[in-house]
Amino acid sequence: MFSHFSTRENLQKLAENKIKVIDPGEGELASGLEGKGRMEEPEVIARMIHEYFNVRSKLNGKKVLITGGPTNEAIDPVRFIGNHSSGKTGVLLADLCADRGAEVILVSGPTVLKPKNPYVKFISVQSANEMMEVVARHWPASDIGIFSAAVADYRPWSKADQKIKKDEDELTIKLVKNPDILKWAGENKQDKQYLVGFALETNNAEENAQKKLTKKNLDLLVLNTLEDEGAGFGLSTNKVSILRPGNFLTKFELKDKSEVVRDILDEIEKDIA
Repeated sequence: MFSHFSTRENLQKLAENKIKVIDPGEGELASGLEGKGRMEEPEVIARMIHEYFNVRSKLNGKKVLITGGPTNEAIDPVRFIGNHSSGKTGVLLADLCADRGAEVILVSGPTVLKPKNPYVKFISVQSANEMMEVVARHWPASDIGIFSAAVADYRPWSKADQKIKKDEDELTIKLVKNPDILKWAGENKQDKQYLVGFALETNNAEENAQKKLTKKNLDLLVLNTLEDEGAGFGLSTNKVSILRPGNFLTKFELKDKSEVVRDILDEIEKDIA
């Protein structure tokens, strides 16, 4: 029933009128089928109502710039260099920030996911250069930056005008470095701005993350590692640690990503209080 077009049209009308909708959960339905349509758990409903009316949130009235998703770096008209980021974390962060009263801009690379909160301004980009241009326009007027995008480090030196044919046994592609968007934001951060970065590591996670925190002039860094089961791209869960300047480290257990972003925003609010 939830997937029926009439239900979707009614929900869309509610969203257009800026009415907050609590989506149902997924699982076994009364019909015996599996899918989306279960009533959300009462404690989740209570928490979401509390957050919706919680005007005391430290994010209330703040201008928050968020980046999310991957970037696709074109090789030719049909191929690109990219990664496995789904963009889910960026979308969840944007929705929850808006729920807490922030004025949110989400700049996202290619993703099928979109914010549910109608107050989120969503800007879609493809490449790192496009994301850099948008961030450069909006960062100076932002209070908080949460840069969760998985930006490709390199792009092809040139894009072929036509599809490259499979004529040779080997193909060499020259790559050049993409702009470091997070580093640029850190270098151009004003005294009252607060900047958050993300790091996905595969080895020496904490050591590498501390270096990134300092090098990019961050106020907070969210670290996860592929060494932890259930963490990484394309999953509904994540396990993160939060680092601050001065070697302050807070570790969290494996959680659903909706809970992970709540932990992240709670930590940000502690700092900007």
